[in-house]
Amino acid sequence: MNFDWNRTEVLALAKESCTQCQGHGLRRSSRKGPESPCNCVLRGIFKACYARFRYCASKEKHISTVRLEQVGGKDRRMTWGRKDEEFIADFCLVSRRALDDEEYRIFKFHYLLGADWKLCCRRLNMDRGNFFHSVYRIQQKLGRVFRELEPYALFPLDEYFGGTIRKELSGEYKNLAVMPMPSKRRGLMPPLRKVA
Repeated sequence: MNFDWNRTEVLALAKESCTQCQGHGLRRSSRKGPESPCNCVLRGIFKACYARFRYCASKEKHISTVRLEQVGGKDRRMTWGRKDEEFIADFCLVSRRALDDEEYRIFKFHYLLGADWKLCCRRLNMDRGNFFHSVYRIQQKLGRVFRELEPYALFPLDEYFGGTIRKELSGEYKNLAVMPMPSKRRGLMPPLRKVA
């Protein structure tokens, strides 16, 4: 899949002190190749999603609300949903599908169960350097997956939780030059001028 990354999207997530992208967020893998997001941007995406995951998981269960939301498509129907619980489930399931078994063991101990690096290294029989290299690879891999997931990505979070939607308009609305008039209805109409 060839996902189109733009500079405005990655600039806020780029780490200013990054030696790979110098804080711009995009870098070229070769001179003529397309620009791709820097690893610091992918880790930033993962960290934002993980922070929201922790917030949703630690929230009191009686605070979570059911929301009525519009589902896209040709039917334009409404459905009920619990966005916090859906995000928790999506975060865990997407991570399980994207990572191999060894990466998922590290992810599960460190991120889902909350073990610090010392406990993870002891439990997984790893040294500190290999553990942190694995953590960085996991963050980069999941950051890319969370952003490029289709049809509904986990990041940006405002789109996932019902804020702005950046979907393309359907073909019938793309070249719309004139505002469509409402269908004519017969009903009670007040007089527009005084009748003599």
